[in-house]
Amino acid sequence: MTAKNNADPEDSPLGVLDDAASVDTAGIGILGGTAQVRVTLPAEEDDDLADDGVVDGEVGIDLIVDDLTLPAAPKPVLDAPRLDEVIDAVVVEEPVVEDSVPEDSVPAAEPAADLVAEEEEEAAARFLAKAGADRAEVPAAKPARAPQAPVQKETTMPEADDKPVASAHARPAPRTDVTLTAKRLGELGESARESADLLTSDRLLDPHRVAKPEPEGGWSHLLYTLSGRRLNIGDGRRARERKELTARIAAPLAGGARFVPVLSRKGGVGKTTVTALLGMALADAREDRVIAVDANPDRGTLADRVQRAQHGKSVRDLVRIRDDVRGFHDISAIVARDATRLDVLASDADPRVAEAFSDDDYRDVADVAAHYYSLVLTDTGTGIVHSVMSATLDLADQIVIVSGLSVDEARLASETLTWLESNGYAQQARDAIVVLNQSTPGTPLVRLGELQAHFASRARSVVRVPYDPQIAAGGTIVFANLLPETRKAARELAALLVEGLRAKAA
Repeated sequence: MTAKNNADPEDSPLGVLDDAASVDTAGIGILGGTAQVRVTLPAEEDDDLADDGVVDGEVGIDLIVDDLTLPAAPKPVLDAPRLDEVIDAVVVEEPVVEDSVPEDSVPAAEPAADLVAEEEEEAAARFLAKAGADRAEVPAAKPARAPQAPVQKETTMPEADDKPVASAHARPAPRTDVTLTAKRLGELGESARESADLLTSDRLLDPHRVAKPEPEGGWSHLLYTLSGRRLNIGDGRRARERKELTARIAAPLAGGARFVPVLSRKGGVGKTTVTALLGMALADAREDRVIAVDANPDRGTLADRVQRAQHGKSVRDLVRIRDDVRGFHDISAIVARDATRLDVLASDADPRVAEAFSDDDYRDVADVAAHYYSLVLTDTGTGIVHSVMSATLDLADQIVIVSGLSVDEARLASETLTWLESNGYAQQARDAIVVLNQSTPGTPLVRLGELQAHFASRARSVVRVPYDPQIAAGGTIVFANLLPETRKAARELAALLVEGLRAKAA
């Protein structure tokens, strides 16, 4: 406290006490970090202030309150993310190493303005009360200090964007330079999920580090052998064509069994032979089951064209046990299987049987075969007006028509297409495959170009099967022993058939 004698109390900028008997605060001000209070006391003649060396006049007292420096506002503390909001995946993009803010280093916030003003008024009132008790005796003393405002341990930050304010004891805030991406499993779309069948060798293995298979072809294999199996230039042209043709035949067929009848209006053109060749080419390249049914009402020869066990079973036996079939083992006891895995159901060969194979018999056989086979080929026999033909055409998914390389044989084959178009099978006729089978050696007398052009205008595809001495002999056909041209023609026929069936299913 500092006493000051003012010559003119009215000129004092801090004010003058109105009554000598009371002591009031003339003025209170805060300068920077110091609270200053000035008090003016009137002088009395009978006062004993003179004994203490106080000059006449008014006495001014300055109250200095130190240590009111207010702490700086703390830095904003980011809201810590909830743990359950980060569920499945956290993607961190180029994190920057930065020390997290320790809990003890968070400074306390500045006290509210009302609290500071209230503390200043209490300090000034206590001082003035003591000054009034002494009346005019003001001893020289050190400047009094105002009581320090208590520092709150936990303060709150100003609200921003209507978000909750974190306390000083909250968890350390995460780094602001980290990008977090989280998705729950339920939020992932079905298009983003992958099944196990997508983990294929072509996708996962590096083709440059995978050893190529041994090449096929004359020069390719010779170069591979001479280089000590180090130089592999791949398959030759013929090997590539053969593998591509195999892939066409082996293409999957969705849905149930497909029925393919092979028919002609004239005997001796090679209908049974074409049925056997087509079945062998399909069974040799495909993984599913293929069966050829001899539905000739009379004595058929399809079973004689394939290697089979001499068990004497026929379609008549399958018709007899159709209600007792419980699995494929019941079927395998009746059919014959050759080296290509083609199953053949022979016709009834007993000459003492008076009843021919009928329409109902064929439907019973077809119903059982559809449960265990993907492709059912049918050798319909000679003619198209017998009793089995109606059921055969009703179930047909694709038709194969066989023609010989003579004028009358070609004309009868073309009339077969006309009959189909006139009897409600126009679409099957347009989608049919015509096979030009050469059963005699040498150059045919007819012009093959003109014959192919005629059938190409009426059917979807035309295939020519060349002469083969093994087939002409009339014995058992071994597919691996056929001429390369014959095997290629049979495989081309099988590929066209599968492509036609897939096109209809699309």
